[in-house]
Amino acid sequence: MAKIKSDARCYVALDLPSVAEAEAMVERLDDAVESYKIGLQLLPIGGVELGQRLKAKGKNIFYDFKLHDIGATVEKATRSIAGLRADLLTVHARPDVMRSAAKGRGNASLKILGVTVLTSLDQAALGAIGYSDTAESLVMRRVQQALEAGIDGVVASPLEAAAIRAVVPKDFLVVTPGVRPKGAAAGDQKRIATPSSALRSGASHLVIGRPITQADDPRQAAQEIAAEMSGV
Repeated sequence: MAKIKSDARCYVALDLPSVAEAEAMVERLDDAVESYKIGLQLLPIGGVELGQRLKAKGKNIFYDFKLHDIGATVEKATRSIAGLRADLLTVHARPDVMRSAAKGRGNASLKILGVTVLTSLDQAALGAIGYSDTAESLVMRRVQQALEAGIDGVVASPLEAAAIRAVVPKDFLVVTPGVRPKGAAAGDQKRIATPSSALRSGASHLVIGRPITQADDPRQAAQEIAAEMSGV
């Protein structure tokens, strides 16, 4: 297909079994992708170092640590990660965790995101773990707590993006996983939307993994998503 400019708002999730496979995927994607998310599958086996190599090549890096611990530990961990020049970091959207992460970040450029409700959880799953709230009401409570904690944004499903965007400042980040192009399998995601609909609803950034990394032609899949995003 014709060359299409990459879109930095799309973070490709490198949820692959090894750093070598992740680096091979980055090579295949080449200039079609400029932003990558590195999560728990790779972080313990060289994912941080991979992120540093990609950052040195000019890529945007999102470390998806989902920090969740006592305040002092989160503060110290965030301070360590802030020195890695990454762009985004996730912590769980518990008030004390978010406040501690904001403190640990200090004056670094790192943006901190609070993970609200995982996109793999539907209402039945929330009930099973003891929440009587709807997913949206729980998300919105955590958004308000994120604002009060002084962090930069949240991770939430595309289905909550419009409600979030209506109550947050313009520069507040709304990062949405659970994004699937038309015709793509939902997999283990429950609360999903297409790239264009997620952006129109108020998402600032998208996280997309398998629809790109498991495609027959990952580069073409990434370009098609960038083309869809370009109109929003």
